[in-house]
Amino acid sequence: MRLWSTLPFLLLPALAIHAAELDRTVLPIPEPKPPTYTELDARKVEKPPRFEVTAPDGAPNVVIVLIDDIGFGGPSTFGGPIATPTLDRLAGSGLVYNNFHTTALCSPTRMALKTGRNHHTCNTGSIMETATAFPGNTGQLPNSVAPLAEMLRLNGYSTAAFGKWHETAAWETSVSGPFDRWPTQQGFDKFYGFIGGETDQWYPLIYDGVTRVTPPEMEEYHFTVDMTNQAIGWVKAQQSMTPDKPFFVYYATGAVHAPHHVPKRWADKYQGKFDQGWDSVREASIKRQIAMGLVPEGTELGPKPEDIEDWDALDADRQKLFARQAEVFAGFLEQTDHEIGRFVSAIEEIEELDNTLFIYIAGDNGTSAEGGFVGMYNEMTYFNNVTEKVEDLLPLMDKWGGPETFPHMAAGWAVAFDSPFSWTKQVASDFGGTRNGTVIHWPKGIKSQGEIRSQFTHVIDVAPTVLEAAGLPEPKSVNGTPQTPIEGTSMVYTFEDADAPERHTTQYFEIFGNRAIYHEGWLARTLHRAPWETTKMRPLEDDVWDLYNTREDFNLTNNLAAAEPEKLKAMRDLFMKEAERYHVLPIDDRVIARVNPALAGRPDILGDRKSLTLYDGMNGMLENTFINVKNQSVRITAKVTIPEGGADGVILTQGGRFGGWCLYMKDGKPVYTYNFLGLSRDTVAAKEPVPAGDATIVVDFEYEGSEGELGKGGTATLTVNGKEAAKGKIEKTQPLMFSADETADIGLDNQTPVASDIGIGRDETRFTGTIEKVLVELLD
Repeated sequence: MRLWSTLPFLLLPALAIHAAELDRTVLPIPEPKPPTYTELDARKVEKPPRFEVTAPDGAPNVVIVLIDDIGFGGPSTFGGPIATPTLDRLAGSGLVYNNFHTTALCSPTRMALKTGRNHHTCNTGSIMETATAFPGNTGQLPNSVAPLAEMLRLNGYSTAAFGKWHETAAWETSVSGPFDRWPTQQGFDKFYGFIGGETDQWYPLIYDGVTRVTPPEMEEYHFTVDMTNQAIGWVKAQQSMTPDKPFFVYYATGAVHAPHHVPKRWADKYQGKFDQGWDSVREASIKRQIAMGLVPEGTELGPKPEDIEDWDALDADRQKLFARQAEVFAGFLEQTDHEIGRFVSAIEEIEELDNTLFIYIAGDNGTSAEGGFVGMYNEMTYFNNVTEKVEDLLPLMDKWGGPETFPHMAAGWAVAFDSPFSWTKQVASDFGGTRNGTVIHWPKGIKSQGEIRSQFTHVIDVAPTVLEAAGLPEPKSVNGTPQTPIEGTSMVYTFEDADAPERHTTQYFEIFGNRAIYHEGWLARTLHRAPWETTKMRPLEDDVWDLYNTREDFNLTNNLAAAEPEKLKAMRDLFMKEAERYHVLPIDDRVIARVNPALAGRPDILGDRKSLTLYDGMNGMLENTFINVKNQSVRITAKVTIPEGGADGVILTQGGRFGGWCLYMKDGKPVYTYNFLGLSRDTVAAKEPVPAGDATIVVDFEYEGSEGELGKGGTATLTVNGKEAAKGKIEKTQPLMFSADETADIGLDNQTPVASDIGIGRDETRFTGTIEKVLVELLD
């Protein structure tokens, strides 16, 4: 409810310029020149009006909800088997978009969404952790590409972001910044969430603004519940304090990206509901989709990838394991939709829902197939090229989704939850990777209700849609920098006309070599690699292209390449033209290798340094801002003071329960533990306690592999004050990545512990002695 008109006029600040007269194409809007006075006594002069920028009259609140890693065929709103009652409700009184597209990957979609420009224009050709040196892929958003949040903030909106970010260059996430590309300098007054691509939902790495914070104490803590509480609290407070000021909320859940963490009661709601398998789920979904009018009559399922086995060909153990994986995933999505429902109800309680432009995007890409063919107890095995085995996963079924797992599901489910399409996340050349169900709800601004819109739309269309709905022009300059024009097309023209001619007529797609071009109903594409293929791809120039008429072929099953060679050539030429224009070229199809900054060619905050000195209190250091100790010999030298009676706790650690290493003290004795992906631990422990007083504790790790060999083992030697205290074998090491969110810490172990015998959390793992400094050295 807007209270502007109900307050006494004399209590309101006068405006120097009426809002309608402001030139909003240059942001921030310049303040008028202040008047000068000749009168000595202020009591004899009428005070001047105060200049203030307010949003246009009637401008709606804006909420953008973005769920992570769920495809078109997952939510019930789009014919899927997973209940999403909040999305159903909004669809019933809003508009359903069945031809809305994303980029097929996390960071690129988020950048395109927040700016209205293509992801390569935003220098986000892939996720932040795989940025390279080439334009279009550097991971650094240019100043000439201002985000929607900044446009709205400078036009009189209050702005807040909650949940997943994944839009900051990996080397800009340390205490040294720069913080230009953190949320609070990307247009958001408030940020509460995590910076990277994923987090442990039970033990998340949370920032409030730019400050790391400890999750609040609550019964059965879960991050999605926490972020929703924060969002509800912020909106209610903002409207309480400034009811005349519209709000913009970006609500981006970590769910349902791996790890698939959810309270057991949510997963158990789906017990037995996936026993029929992914093939039957696909068939049932397309029947519902056709009945709901979301998919044309006569549409057949897209062919399943050849690498995905038929459900009936699986043995009983695999079926049992895979069914439980789907139950956990489904519970995770329903819980997420429930939390979004709490947020919707809160906006309704303060009587703001009718004038809130609520855009609910069910997925930033298709469902993820990164779980491989059998799923994963620990998703980090994917990023280290380690394949898990069914016989090792079966004993963990009862724990699946809980704090003792970091799980992902088998790829067959990703295909099923992308029904009726063939492919999944990462496949930018198939609608299974890019088409995501979307609902727009705005009772005050949209008369049509419960209708389907089928015009081609893309995530870059969201920002111009919001601007048009708010009555705001596209800015030509923001914060002193001329702007790259918005590349998306407003969707407002579709609001009241289901048959309006399509306005977004051309769109390229590219992720890790998978690429396509859409133009006036036609799609040309090449399937360069499957999501589970990370090495030994065929040369890009050898890719074979397909051609489809999407207006007659909803899910790309009738390849017209042979019948229409001239059309295919024209489309391929158009792709190259668009690729050159938007800095897609040169294409880099490497995936896991690009995690290594040296191989990718992106900046590394430590550069060529071979040592790093650390001090007490330095914790929360993300992997991309810490010295890289993988695949080489390392020496760790800790200068500490031991109190009378001995010391316990962590001296230095990196990683967590699902992979990493830790130097700590237990019962006064130094211990070094290497945790290989949570699958095994090797421990070297001294037998004698360290005497009270100053002490030097050293770990020497001698790597067995030769230069270029990855993931080999080695020997760890512990010395105390120059004398050998213990020596032992480390069987194998993680070659590429410890964690997406677990950190390196001095004096404690944040989040989950690397070692299994030191407790959990900051207080339990805190070192009880004094740390002067710790030196980490890379040895030749």
